[in-house]
Amino acid sequence: MSDSSPPPADLDLRLVRYFTVVAEFGHFGRAAEELRVAQPSLSRQIRRLEQHVGARLLDRTPHGTRLTAAGEQFVPRARALLRLAAQAAAVARQAAEPSAITIGLLPNVDVAAAVRGFRSRHPEAAVRVVDLAWNEPREALLRRRVDVAVTRLPITARGLRVTPLYQEARALVVPRDHRLAARDAVTLDAFADEPLISLSDPAWNAFAHVDPRPDGSRPLDGPRVEVLEDTLELIAAGQAVAILPAGLAGARPDLVAIPVLDADPVRVVLVTRAGEDNRLVADFQAQAVTGASAAIDSESNNS
Repeated sequence: MSDSSPPPADLDLRLVRYFTVVAEFGHFGRAAEELRVAQPSLSRQIRRLEQHVGARLLDRTPHGTRLTAAGEQFVPRARALLRLAAQAAAVARQAAEPSAITIGLLPNVDVAAAVRGFRSRHPEAAVRVVDLAWNEPREALLRRRVDVAVTRLPITARGLRVTPLYQEARALVVPRDHRLAARDAVTLDAFADEPLISLSDPAWNAFAHVDPRPDGSRPLDGPRVEVLEDTLELIAAGQAVAILPAGLAGARPDLVAIPVLDADPVRVVLVTRAGEDNRLVADFQAQAVTGASAAIDSESNNS
């Protein structure tokens, strides 16, 4: 008995992407600007997609567009399809180019020796180093923007493999004219009444604020930021202070970093995707762990 069901739609991923952008903006004009295509052309492409799917996906309204019932069902699957396509391409590139690796680094993490050692061991490899913001490593790994990330905890470890490297002391960062700027060290109670820079991620914010605190007190929330540069600018302007890894404020002459004696150190870790099978990733991990151990031994011998 023959199968009389129609063949599956031959979807053009470019059209699928166009549709998801229109759905996101709810407006053909703004979507066309984002995609850098002419609005009439975008409208034609969406009609082509609707013909392939066999259903109207968008309705025009006086103020833009809205998803039809079919469009509501299609949009999450369209986005998932685009993600899978990107992941498939990344995996294929990795298999075809086993001598390439992308390393993501947070500001001021100290793995320069590991990168140099890795490059000397693999002169044939294409080694790319990219900068990551404090909240980017997990997404960058899972979306395969990077193959390995050197970051600071906390991080959600689900789907990832986390390898400890070393620890950093934490410091209170204040303007140079701050009342505590001349101190050699401080404890948390010395600035308990001052607002601290806040972060959008709850786990990171709790860690950055040392919350909860041993005495049960709660820190004061200050301005919310997303990037380090904004943090330092707000501190310099006297709007808040922050507890940061000691090295992050060293390049600013208008700021002072004061060791915080009762704040736990920051743990720097190397993170890869769970189940990663890439010899270059494994070798860089070994280089980073060896380099971190050697640095710790050197500090111990010099202390």
